[in-house]
Amino acid sequence: MKLQQLMSYVRRAIDDYGMIEDGDRIAVGISGGKDSLTLLYALAGLKRFYPHPFELEAITVDLGHPGFDVTPVRKLCESMEIPYTVVKTEIAQIIFEERKESNPCSLCAKMRKGALNDAIKKAGCNKVAYAHHKDDMIETMLLSLIFEGRFHSFSPKTYLDRMDLTVIRPMMYVSEYDVRGFTAKYQLPVIKSPCPADGYTKREYAKNLVRQLNQEHPGARERMFAAILRGDIKGWPKPVR
Repeated sequence: MKLQQLMSYVRRAIDDYGMIEDGDRIAVGISGGKDSLTLLYALAGLKRFYPHPFELEAITVDLGHPGFDVTPVRKLCESMEIPYTVVKTEIAQIIFEERKESNPCSLCAKMRKGALNDAIKKAGCNKVAYAHHKDDMIETMLLSLIFEGRFHSFSPKTYLDRMDLTVIRPMMYVSEYDVRGFTAKYQLPVIKSPCPADGYTKREYAKNLVRQLNQEHPGARERMFAAILRGDIKGWPKPVR
């Protein structure tokens, strides 16, 4: 996928749900993975000509895993003239060494999000862009159905009143397949996840399930996404156009 096509998908989501307004200062949480780097690249490109001027700030929460090196990401941010902040934490040590969590993902996500939100507010940002793509939204819907008994998925735009912070998901129309292609084409400096739980989660189960369903019933993935968009999910904003 070329940059022009990526920005087209991202702009469509932003325009459909009114994600960006004049003067926004938007933080992008950078894990070092393909999704967050693709989002940063897309927003940096869009920033040059989008009719509502906005600023970007890239933030990485370093969980403290040995060998986690953000140097390539820092160089990318410098090349795009985007301020970059790395928040050092001991989250990995707390979860895997001190608490020895058997199901670490939930606690890790909570602690990581808390550290990220603190950094976002210190940077003076009023919005944070998450890199959840189309497949993430479908997988979340399936996980909610299977394990919670409800029809639910990530919202395109959510206001967190306790934080006075708005969460946006500009990659909601971008497939994971396209993200992989974009990452390879533009040689983004993806950092392999050092987490020992990576690849052994319920989300990985949902990913494999969606893949199987789509193979057995071609088009199932797109039909599930269409169901999410017209599902009138509680808390979802109405499209503005």
